[in-house]
Amino acid sequence: MKSRWIASVMAAMVAQSAWAADFKEYSDLPPQAMVQQVLQSHPSVMAARSGIKAGEAARDRLEAGSHEFSVTAGAARRRVVDSGERLRDWSVGLERAVRLPRKAELDNALGQQGLVLTQNAYGDAMHEAGRSLLSGWFLWLRERAQSEQWQQQAEVLKQQHDVVARRVKAGDAARLEEELAQAAMMQAEISLQQARLRADNARGNLSRYFPTLALPAQPVAVEKRQPLSQDLAYWLDLGLDHNHELMLAHAASKVAQLTAQRADAERVPDPSLGLHYLSERNGSENVTGLYVTLPLPGGARRAASAESQAHAEMAAQREALVQRRIEAEISAAYNSAKASYASWQSASAASELIQRNEAKMARAYELGEMGLNDVLLARRQGMESRLVATLARFEAAETYYRLLLDTHQLWPLGSEEGEGHH
Repeated sequence: MKSRWIASVMAAMVAQSAWAADFKEYSDLPPQAMVQQVLQSHPSVMAARSGIKAGEAARDRLEAGSHEFSVTAGAARRRVVDSGERLRDWSVGLERAVRLPRKAELDNALGQQGLVLTQNAYGDAMHEAGRSLLSGWFLWLRERAQSEQWQQQAEVLKQQHDVVARRVKAGDAARLEEELAQAAMMQAEISLQQARLRADNARGNLSRYFPTLALPAQPVAVEKRQPLSQDLAYWLDLGLDHNHELMLAHAASKVAQLTAQRADAERVPDPSLGLHYLSERNGSENVTGLYVTLPLPGGARRAASAESQAHAEMAAQREALVQRRIEAEISAAYNSAKASYASWQSASAASELIQRNEAKMARAYELGEMGLNDVLLARRQGMESRLVATLARFEAAETYYRLLLDTHQLWPLGSEEGEGHH
């Protein structure tokens, strides 16, 4: 049993390594090798891996069956009243229930299907851990990028304050303008502190949930990519073909169906075969015999069969519900990826226009052709446009990678063992 489990684990590792080689590396994501290490060490994935061991043991238990040999022994002393003779008797017996062939067949099928269920539970745990990793990674990138932008904004407003101070000193601007510039600079510094706090918290949470993840000192900028070229049907086919949650629901439905069949087969009880040896009258009489015990079924067996059948019907409906939900999630992920890409392009274009206007306004103020209020407004609008464009850029990347993840095109999320088509 142990050698078979080791062989299956080794085969799964080899299959997963070969599968991982087919996945693309993205410069704005952690390397594939690191992702595998991080996900494999996640507590939920480690628990699911232990579940596979439990599935192996359950399969072996079902194949072996629950019936065991029973040994009976007894001794007695008796006295014959008329003669006063004292006699010693003793007996010994060996008995075992015999599992009917149909039940053995169903138990073997249950054991195999139960193992498939645990394998798909492992894949589903990898998928959920991958989702958590992707979400935490982009949260950290967003907060870090915003912190950097507020740092740049604080420096720009400090330079603006220095320009105003020089003009005030030269008598070209009122003292009030210097105070306004200083207030704008202080507000930017407050926003910078808050952004740094959010970035530190995002980094801390990511490190706590995934302690083996090495965060780069300077993350690579989000890759530029083309909009989605495939239609929704393409992504639905991929998502339904490789979705571990759906395969898990399908495996659970199969287990429920086999359990119902097993309960129905149990309406015919297993017979017991026994060998009996009896020694009487101090060994002068010996009896050897075989016997068969046939339990008489009652209403409890019929009720257990009906209960299991109802559970099988419930599992089938849950599988159908899971498939509908997954189809809706993939459709939403596809629409989000398309819409967020378009939003990113629009926000980037708008930000470029606003930033050009910001630069012109700043230059006009230096030449005395524009008031400070107009310049500060342009600075604020420029900062807001940069933040919007940055968030749109990360949103477009995250939704794209989320679509790849949910369709098993981003990271390996478990071996193909136990996977099936629906």
